[in-house]
Amino acid sequence: MSGLVPPGMKVITAGEVRKHLEAGREDCVDLVRRAYLAHHRGDSTLPHSSFLRFPHRARDRVIALPGYLGGEFEVAGIKWISSWPGNTGHGLPRASAVMVLNDLATGFPFACLESSLISAARTAASGVLAAELLAGGRTAARVGFVGTGLIADQVSRFLTDLGWRVSGYRLFDLDRAAADRFAARLTARGGTDVEVVEEAGAAFGGCDLVVLATVAGEPHLHDPALLAHSPVVLHLSLRDLAPELILGAQNLTDDADHVLRENTSLDLAARLAGRRDFLDGTIADLIEGRVARDRTRAAVFSPFGLGVLDLAVGQWIHQRCERAGEGRSVPDFHEGTGL
Repeated sequence: MSGLVPPGMKVITAGEVRKHLEAGREDCVDLVRRAYLAHHRGDSTLPHSSFLRFPHRARDRVIALPGYLGGEFEVAGIKWISSWPGNTGHGLPRASAVMVLNDLATGFPFACLESSLISAARTAASGVLAAELLAGGRTAARVGFVGTGLIADQVSRFLTDLGWRVSGYRLFDLDRAAADRFAARLTARGGTDVEVVEEAGAAFGGCDLVVLATVAGEPHLHDPALLAHSPVVLHLSLRDLAPELILGAQNLTDDADHVLRENTSLDLAARLAGRRDFLDGTIADLIEGRVARDRTRAAVFSPFGLGVLDLAVGQWIHQRCERAGEGRSVPDFHEGTGL
């Protein structure tokens, strides 16, 4: 008789996820740092993300990100995240997601977590980690945001909670009301010199850190003058910058094989140039000192968004919920556990 016991299932809601993320942003950045290093060492299995698209619905998609992260983590699972940009016009979030974690002893799923917040938090954490490494500290004279949705809000919260010294903000969104709401939140959190601007380019001027967090499907920023002052650019939405701008910048990513696909700006740049040596390194290279900031050029961090980051953060939240007695347990979720 086998001694293995299939786990029960625990369901963890958005409210529980938010509680632990907001209480542990520094922990979240450290988790992301350690997950990147484990992935760089080869302690992971990370298939390419699978994009489910729909005829006659070019903007909508659902993405599956399966993975395994070993080393200190030993966690496997999948994030299933949808992006429906039209939702925002109806007062609904653009993204919705679930994460399923699998027990490595039996393969049985043991947790289901609301994951749009995890996805936004790990994206913001990876960006803020890269920003600190490239800027050489937690200081920015001025931060520009192009796109002011959930990801931008998470980045700003990480900057605030990690004690970044920021003297001003420039904000642009195609939806002026969304930019105004974001400005109000920044001001309420102590931000000063917060200004909503009328065009995306104005969110670059005088900003030494620029966050691109849009839903753009193709490049819309083409003017080389945008990067002439050599800012740090967190290219979180991956498809904003024209390939010519990419080729003139110092480029960092998280995983070259993942990011050079799906019509990202880096993918377009590789096809335009017929080479990929414009990629200067990964964030693991930055962490471990193999690559340094080139201050003569803009430094552009374009993370594809590795599923192993979601797994690291999801596992951490599950562990915290277990210790706190939170989440809804469903012990009889699985069929045939008595066989």
